[in-house]
Amino acid sequence: MSDYDEEPTINTLMAERFRTYLPVVIDVETGGFNAATDAILEVAAVVPEITDDGVMQIEQTFFQRIIPFEGSNIEEAALKFTGIDPFHPLRIARPERDVFQSMFKMIRESMKAKGCKRAILVGHNAHFDHGFIRAASERHNLKRNPFHPFSSFDTATLAGLAYGQTVLSRACEAARIEFNDKEAHSARYDAEKTAELFCKIVNRWKEMGGWGATQ
Repeated sequence: MSDYDEEPTINTLMAERFRTYLPVVIDVETGGFNAATDAILEVAAVVPEITDDGVMQIEQTFFQRIIPFEGSNIEEAALKFTGIDPFHPLRIARPERDVFQSMFKMIRESMKAKGCKRAILVGHNAHFDHGFIRAASERHNLKRNPFHPFSSFDTATLAGLAYGQTVLSRACEAARIEFNDKEAHSARYDAEKTAELFCKIVNRWKEMGGWGATQ
């Protein structure tokens, strides 16, 4: 068998760290608070990796603007908060179903490469993002949603424990992660900052003698 016929090497460090789960950081920007009725305007997914020396870091980011689904509700107050104009003529957006199919495919491929059996959603106030992900999956009858149906990791809770802060910008400041308020409320920016925060907490826990530390 030639080298080109060999199966790619699977790095199982992530599977070992999180009980065969792949943490995926999600952020959605929406037209309101009701996952069943309100539009998803943007979604971002950040997949981390664990290096050979045991450090967790960002591996890849998926980001897409979304065309509001037919009949969806969009609150004016939500648009003022995010600064998103979902009907701007130059806005590059794709149908919701296509976006979620692409995102789920990327996550499943990453799960396979890391020897993980399921993804687990990581979010800042994760219940909010989790609800919109589930609603979109059900709306389009997507059978291969990679996320655990109800479990998640909440960085607001983790940051409250680690740094005494629950607001994302303040938690990042306490963790010495650069945060620009002018860029906030973009799904890509918030997801990547949430991912940086999650990685920093996981790595710091190891440095302090927690899971995976050298005894």
